[in-house]
Amino acid sequence: MAITVNTPSHSDSDDERSFLTRCIFPYNADGAPRIPVGFAVTVMAVLAVLIGLYRWYMEATAFTVGLDYFEPEFQTYWMSWLYGQLGVIALVGAIGVPYCFFTRPSKEEVLAMSAKDELGVYVFILTIMTMASVLVPVGLGLFVEADAAWHQVTIRDTDFTPTHIQLFYGIIPAGATALIIGILWMHTRLPNYVNRVSVPLVMVAAAPLLIMPNLGYNEWGHTFFYAEELFAAPVHWGFVMLGWGFFAISGFILEVINRMLTLTKIESNENAAV
Repeated sequence: MAITVNTPSHSDSDDERSFLTRCIFPYNADGAPRIPVGFAVTVMAVLAVLIGLYRWYMEATAFTVGLDYFEPEFQTYWMSWLYGQLGVIALVGAIGVPYCFFTRPSKEEVLAMSAKDELGVYVFILTIMTMASVLVPVGLGLFVEADAAWHQVTIRDTDFTPTHIQLFYGIIPAGATALIIGILWMHTRLPNYVNRVSVPLVMVAAAPLLIMPNLGYNEWGHTFFYAEELFAAPVHWGFVMLGWGFFAISGFILEVINRMLTLTKIESNENAAV
């Protein structure tokens, strides 16, 4: 259990807070943290456009220049896309991870965070989780199902296919990178995690990484000796690690709720004393 030091918040006045901070961690008129609705709507709108364009690219090119890996057009339209998106994801990770680590506040500063500010961070985290609860089913519907349909109506001749380039070399690595950066940020800036590691969060972040060996085995198997593309095929069994890992999110939710209950009591006592 983290220790909360009842020090006054240094960000009570909106005049002392940056515009981005006010968008991500807004307060009500009475000073209580509230849901960053504007931030969530803006981010979801941008993601909706990006996901739509991402899906449109597959619809426009998968059956015209994406059927034969050995054609020059496949190298132009799909392998260049693969290298580009992996480069962007790697760049984000290479910048985001060191930035979170080297800009971390001191342990004393983290433990001195006020109950109200910490509560606002958890409201923001729950907002992100709510957004993810929409994005994950969208990804399953638009890309995972498309991948299964693609391989059941076309002939696999290579490790790289349009749907795999978008799903296994795009969406899943991007999600894993975001999880790793988010976990590092939380463990360097929240009192409840500064002295320990959240096992449920680590399990969730490890889920996309744990399926990578099975991805290699799956691609190799389908290319050389196993043509069946049903989800129940043995070469797909390792992918259940992704789903099992996501089940660990329930443990993190319990951690958040327990901490928010503690912070709410502290904030209520402070308001009563005032």
